[in-house]
Amino acid sequence: MQTLITVILPVFLVIGFGYAAAWRGLFSEENVNGLMRFATNFAVPVLLFRAIAQLELSTEFDLALLGSFYTGAFLSFCAGLLGAHYLFKRGWEDSVAIGFICLFSNSLLLGLAITERAFGVEALTGNYAIVAIHSPFCYGLGITAMEIVRARGKSPAVIVPTVLKAMFSNALIVGIALGFAVNLSGLSLPEPVWVSVNLMASAALPAAIFGMGGVLYRYRPEGDFRLIAYCCIVSLILHPTIVFTLGSWNGFSVESMRSAVLTSSMAPGINAYLFANMYGHGQRTAASTVLIGTATSILTVWLWLRVLP
Repeated sequence: MQTLITVILPVFLVIGFGYAAAWRGLFSEENVNGLMRFATNFAVPVLLFRAIAQLELSTEFDLALLGSFYTGAFLSFCAGLLGAHYLFKRGWEDSVAIGFICLFSNSLLLGLAITERAFGVEALTGNYAIVAIHSPFCYGLGITAMEIVRARGKSPAVIVPTVLKAMFSNALIVGIALGFAVNLSGLSLPEPVWVSVNLMASAALPAAIFGMGGVLYRYRPEGDFRLIAYCCIVSLILHPTIVFTLGSWNGFSVESMRSAVLTSSMAPGINAYLFANMYGHGQRTAASTVLIGTATSILTVWLWLRVLP
């Protein structure tokens, strides 16, 4: 219970503050949109740029860690896609969007914040390694699957440019790519540049978490509750269970196990709704799952923290 109070609740109280401000009309929809644009298009990409630019790539990119996490993510995507189509009789486009809901855990806004609260800033190395390829992996998989379904047998020459354009118009991926460019090139940036980067990065998580509360206010738990519950089970239970099992089998260090399992146990992120909205499929399910999954994860994350060393 002490973990719940000191680690998890502060993060969700900030989300609740943003939700209450939007609910009471103290923070308008335009304000929320502006804050989220600042956070997701500028501050968070700068945070990722800093993290990747300063990573020791030779030591921090543990293939066992990444392989375990993304095996769990891929299997969760398959569970969402196939479950939506065969169990809930959704069309293939809806099913891909629902698979993306189960795939895209909120590794950035909640994963970083909760891991930092639980284990300190020094514990975020594994999280950053996961986050570094999270958006490219998830968007690459989701967009490719959706474009294949929509193409209905068209040539790969048509699909590949569409996938690449969609991926590299994403600000998070641009920030990550620039971080890799600085890291791999050995480029030394002037001190004033790093100071400004640090200023922007320090604003990223508080702004994004507060804004997330405002965004969640728009969502209503509508649609198929059985399907929403299914998505929550896949995201909050199946994914971290797979990662925990693979991590135990691979002999993860305590630090790697914490980063991988906590990150995989996060509720679906806002990007799940953005992906559904981008293609016009599964929006109600995505919106409701983000809201209900985020609330439910207060309990499930606490339980995973109890399990972790």
